[in-house]
Amino acid sequence: MLHQPDQLDLMFQALADPGRRLMVERLSKGPASVSQLAEPLDMSLSAVVQHLQVLEASGLVRTEKVGRVRTCTIEPKALGQAEKWITDRRTQWERRLDRLGEYLAGQSDKPTR
Repeated sequence: MLHQPDQLDLMFQALADPGRRLMVERLSKGPASVSQLAEPLDMSLSAVVQHLQVLEASGLVRTEKVGRVRTCTIEPKALGQAEKWITDRRTQWERRLDRLGEYLAGQSDKPTR
């Protein structure tokens, strides 16, 4: 799903908005209609639809229209890609901090002047 760095940028940009994060949280519990997603939010239905378009463009959400009802579902693979990116960064920093800790531990064994 995330074949380009631009897609990851779109995903984090989509998650930067608190309303969209609430939508993603709700969808993590299961599919929902646009109306169901709009219920707890203090925004118009058209604003919810615009936010959903951003989430769809980022790959985080998929929508399907059956009759008059548009149902939204979360795309777990996309969230997995974001999680992998974050985990990779965390792993790099943990390794660096481990090396720093080892270096500092070695320095404390040396006599001071």
